[in-house]
Amino acid sequence: MQPLIVAIDGPSGVGKTTVSRQVAQELAIPQIDTGAMYRAIGLAATRAGIDVKDETRVAGLASNSEIEFIPGEKPRTILNGEDVTDFIRTPEISMAASHVSAIPSVRRTLVKLQQAMGRRNGGVLEGRDIGTKVFPETPYKFFLTARPEVRAERRFRELLAKGQAIDFDKVLAETNQRDTQDSTRADSPLTYDASYTVVDTSDLTIPEVVSRIVAAVRAAFS
Repeated sequence: MQPLIVAIDGPSGVGKTTVSRQVAQELAIPQIDTGAMYRAIGLAATRAGIDVKDETRVAGLASNSEIEFIPGEKPRTILNGEDVTDFIRTPEISMAASHVSAIPSVRRTLVKLQQAMGRRNGGVLEGRDIGTKVFPETPYKFFLTARPEVRAERRFRELLAKGQAIDFDKVLAETNQRDTQDSTRADSPLTYDASYTVVDTSDLTIPEVVSRIVAAVRAAFS
């Protein structure tokens, strides 16, 4: 039997990471946080003073970086032996990750790593092109969406909870800017097709979204 691969795609702020973690727990398979990979490279580039739009230097950085995940109640992202879980969740690194993920050579490097992880033990992968580019063959594809203002409000509250002083209008503007960047980039843009099940999370709780996905997978996989 082939390893179970569940693809969860969608824009920022729809709850992909939390949903993916809980779906993975329910299905007893690993969570492979692809978004964290791009954030980690964005962080590495920022720290090194590399322009995140510099394709050659960022690609070299990606090919020489080691990224691992440590599972747990709060999964950890490890970059070159350092726990960077909290460092990769700032607005600055979110934007850096969007630029980094638009570089084709970087995507190729990280996609190979994601595919190797998934084919080894299966997994739940979340991102923007998991079901279209990384594992197009999986029948378990879900596209999460939500109204921009709802996604911005979620991000706003998350940042406030972390003690960051931030203006809501700025968060909303960054949300719309990232949507534009991700959906219009030349390589692997944010999109979905008829093979996906679309779930609008605007008025749903995380448990409700998880329940819908798990039920759909189990119904098809059994």
